[in-house]
Amino acid sequence: MTEAPQVLQQFYINEDQSLYLMSHQDAQKIRDWVHLCQAQLSQLGFHDIEMIGKGAYGFVFGGRDAEGGDFVFKFSRINLPQTVQDRLEEEAWMQNQVQHPHIPKVQEYTRLGRQSVLMMERARGLDLERYAIRHGRLSPRLVMRIATQLIDVLQALRNYRRDGQDMPIVHGDIKPSNIVFDPEQEKMWLVDWGSSVFAQLDANGQPVGPAQLGLMSADNQSTNAKLGDVYFIGEDQLNGGLSSPRFDEQGAAATLYAIASGLPCRYGYEAMPATALNLPQEFARTLQMLLAGEPAARRRAGDYLMAQMHRMARIVVPELPNPAEKPQIPVWTFDNEGPMETVVYSSRRSFLREEQLDPYLLAQVDDVELEKYYKNFMHGMGPTERAFLAAVSRLGKFPIVGGLAVHWEEDGVYMDSSLNLHDPELRAPFVQAVNNMVTLGRAIHRQGVFKCCMFDARVTLHVERAGPEVPFQPPPELRIPFAVHTAPTSEDSTRNHSYFEDGEDPDESLDLPQAIMDEIVFLNDIRHTGLIIFEAMPTHLKVHNYYVLLDPMREADFSAALERIVAAIPQIVGLGVSGYMKLPYKNTRRLSPLDRLPDRFFPRDPRAFMPQSQGAG
Repeated sequence: MTEAPQVLQQFYINEDQSLYLMSHQDAQKIRDWVHLCQAQLSQLGFHDIEMIGKGAYGFVFGGRDAEGGDFVFKFSRINLPQTVQDRLEEEAWMQNQVQHPHIPKVQEYTRLGRQSVLMMERARGLDLERYAIRHGRLSPRLVMRIATQLIDVLQALRNYRRDGQDMPIVHGDIKPSNIVFDPEQEKMWLVDWGSSVFAQLDANGQPVGPAQLGLMSADNQSTNAKLGDVYFIGEDQLNGGLSSPRFDEQGAAATLYAIASGLPCRYGYEAMPATALNLPQEFARTLQMLLAGEPAARRRAGDYLMAQMHRMARIVVPELPNPAEKPQIPVWTFDNEGPMETVVYSSRRSFLREEQLDPYLLAQVDDVELEKYYKNFMHGMGPTERAFLAAVSRLGKFPIVGGLAVHWEEDGVYMDSSLNLHDPELRAPFVQAVNNMVTLGRAIHRQGVFKCCMFDARVTLHVERAGPEVPFQPPPELRIPFAVHTAPTSEDSTRNHSYFEDGEDPDESLDLPQAIMDEIVFLNDIRHTGLIIFEAMPTHLKVHNYYVLLDPMREADFSAALERIVAAIPQIVGLGVSGYMKLPYKNTRRLSPLDRLPDRFFPRDPRAFMPQSQGAG
């Protein structure tokens, strides 16, 4: 109880933890359970079964029936309490209330043994989160196209009636990953209704449904809303307000802002306002007010968006030439070397916080409570700091390895980086994501340091033991892998980056044995780039790593030092995290501070910006 919370607080917690970061036993349980779900679907006559998503509450599979119909199957995690599994039945019932062309139809809710399963039609395309990873920020034309359809869905939810009574429905978790987009038809579907509820208040703040029996009724004393994604929901929902259609206005505004900006959250609106994203001026100003306005202004903007979106949809917004961005810090691109699962480990987050968490707050954190962890973690941060952390995490959605060190000083922002993308086809959207991160970093005005490492979870090494009192014993075959490249021999050695360049990291809690530290000091003098992070837990040690040797003449020395590090693993005592990162060389970029990007609206006469052959028609 005294040390486990420290590990949680100081290391990353992924929303969607890679199987490659779990213990062998935990990973095998999930693999077995996934195979069981697939086998059950096969026995029911479905084929082409694939897993298309997973989360804290369950897994989602796609499959086809004998007639070629495409379906989605949501399985609740069998190890969850029955009250949590029952949420899937509630989700099926809520999703079935509104029949709408942009809402997938529920086919069936059933139980297979102790397993709850929801079957619905499959929306064609990719969710907008994954679509943005492949294509970058969406064009103004597509943003407007999606906005029109999304507002149409919200109108249907707001106008829902049951038994002659107004009973607005709140989706409660509108975000890019819950909108599936078919680029061929340019059609969207709103999916994942697990947070949906009947609204307690209407858009004017008046009680509706059973709650209108009286303002002092039990229904109006506490919210029935579920939390939703803290990177996209508005302040009222985040702070436990009574459920209202206003929640979905906020989620829609956050989503449209995210796909227009390429950011993975709503919080960039101060540094990268919606009015800077090349959107039509009327739409951009409405969106910005929904994101950044005071409560009364947000309500007026929401009313305006709901009333005027179909008229704004008629604004002519053709596709204009969009030249590729140049990276503001170096980006290196390599050919694919097989599948990767990038994880971002960021330390020194504490300088971004204005308040500190109780060290015992996270003692009972489990998968289902992760959203509460994120809510508490962000409490006390400014919106730009939140957006910066989210933008760094977005880099981990790409197949990259490397690291980043950001220093905020009085005279500017200094960035050292080694960003190595292992898929040339993703270079354009990756450069956009990097530039967004740089822009947000420039807009943070305080002194401090932020470091992060990006590694491939597939090469993480695992050593298990019976308990904290037993040493970790690596198996004889355990090796830390590394690649060998050739760097220019004439390069000035004083430009080599050191493991110890930035001093000790106060957020790390594991003291490494001297034998390992001696080898890290030895490695520091060999020309290479990479990282090594030790994460010691009561029964499980993870050694995250990424190494590229840049001096082939020292390969034997380098390999021997890594072997000695492995041999010293039994000397590790205590729990926590400690790691070291070495960039290929000092290539610090000094960037001037930035308050916010200037306004940039879609041109009133786009013909002047179109190629001659297009504009002549």
